[in-house]
Amino acid sequence: MITKNIAVIGSGYWGKNLVRNFYQLGVLKTICDGAQSIREDMAKTYPDVSITDDYGKILKDKHISGVVIAAPAERHFEIAEKALDAGKNVFVEKPLSLNQMDGEKLVKLAAQKKKILFVGHILNYHAAVIRLKEMIKAGKIGRLQYIYSRRLSLGKIRREENILWSFAPHDISIILSLTGEEPCYVDSVGSNFLHARIADVTMTNLKFPSGIGAHIFVSWLNPYKEQKLVIVGSNGMLVFDDTEPIETKLVHYPHTIDWQNGTPVPNKAESVPIDIKDIWEEPLKAECKAFLSAIETHTKPLTSGEEGLRVLKILELSQQSLEQKESLPSSPLPITYNPLPACEHPSPAARSYFAHESAVIDKGCEIGSGTKIWHFSHILAGSKVGENCNIGQNVVVGPDATIGNKCKIQNNVSVYKGVTLEDGVFCGPSMVFTNIYNPRAEIGKMDQVRPTLVRKGATMGANCTIVCGHTIGSYAFIGAGAVVTKDVPDYALMVGNPARQIGWMCQCGEKLNTKLKCPVCKKQYKKTKAGLLLTPDT
Repeated sequence: MITKNIAVIGSGYWGKNLVRNFYQLGVLKTICDGAQSIREDMAKTYPDVSITDDYGKILKDKHISGVVIAAPAERHFEIAEKALDAGKNVFVEKPLSLNQMDGEKLVKLAAQKKKILFVGHILNYHAAVIRLKEMIKAGKIGRLQYIYSRRLSLGKIRREENILWSFAPHDISIILSLTGEEPCYVDSVGSNFLHARIADVTMTNLKFPSGIGAHIFVSWLNPYKEQKLVIVGSNGMLVFDDTEPIETKLVHYPHTIDWQNGTPVPNKAESVPIDIKDIWEEPLKAECKAFLSAIETHTKPLTSGEEGLRVLKILELSQQSLEQKESLPSSPLPITYNPLPACEHPSPAARSYFAHESAVIDKGCEIGSGTKIWHFSHILAGSKVGENCNIGQNVVVGPDATIGNKCKIQNNVSVYKGVTLEDGVFCGPSMVFTNIYNPRAEIGKMDQVRPTLVRKGATMGANCTIVCGHTIGSYAFIGAGAVVTKDVPDYALMVGNPARQIGWMCQCGEKLNTKLKCPVCKKQYKKTKAGLLLTPDT
């Protein structure tokens, strides 16, 4: 028997659909809504479910483990914060909140409380989206080049949020998922017809570091409903149209562009409807099941709070772009907003680290005090470099890589996305990290990044290679030219291709003798499951 442990807060326009699905799944315990008419309707439809207008009672109910929030967007943060603080797992309809700062608070609170924070980006659970992702990964349309979405209707027009925040989160979520990276350029333009300060129509332009471009067109002033996603690759195109019957929701167009005498010539082919009946399920029901599964297994969902934060970031940048244009109505030139380019270094007097004038440090990086960054190195957006590090010449870090304190990275090393170096790690000249296990030049696979963790004090010799998805143990020593294809224990000495263990190393960098004692500093070690452990008396 399934325990009834879910409460839905807000059961009106969209909330009633969540109520229906959680009830059908046999887990709905309580419905909360402030409107008496809605509560009366819910009581008639679901006579065996508790009805209330006070969500405080839900938060005090120890039998409720999951709270689903379908209240107006302006109340998402307030209710979600209280629910997490009360020890509840939380499902928040999009957007996660109305600003990134509040979203970050929710993500941190969920981590502190060890609770699931789930965001209602429903398209991620749509069978057509699941299938198109499979096709893209399989290389059916080659390398991703361009994504275009249209979400239009003459439906419910909101006053607490504009069309960008109401419709665009779904498409932003999917586009970020497909590209596997954050945009380096964001620009939005909108028009306000029904209200002087609330946009009814917006077009958002995104550009990504890999060269992929995307446009998102949303409007609630359209005579008919349109929900279409067009994905253009180097060897074909996919079109997802959610207004079509299931048989034609997803269509493959094997069109290509050939070059003849320096001129691009379209090469059209017959479209092919893609079968999704084998995996079809109502997307909202699949989303509700995903929330329940995350609670049961306590694993991070596909649309986690962190994923919601990434979407919030793009929404805020888009909103800033809209507002920038509104503040300059008489400007004769188009205004663009590019918040994410590489930036100039702060003046030497204003920074606590050293960067050579030829180094490039993108916006959004964190550089610790005392760190030195030498000639022609590039720290990409979202990366964190600790204190007192030495970054040699021609080093690339990121995007979104993490380097601890007192690390030394020699010349010609790339610390890619997915790589984390703890404190005191040494990377020898021209050693190599990878982050995609089976890369192809024509197929984008940044959504398949396998993380690599290098623990405290480890050394990686010149020209060695660390195949992604593995952990290098504390104070491990990877010999020059070795190729690591598996996890490495603490203090292990690895050589060869593929790398094999030939002994153990001391923290001071000397090889231990057969009694696991350092002949130089005299430290004594003992074996454990993780590798070696320094004995307390040494």
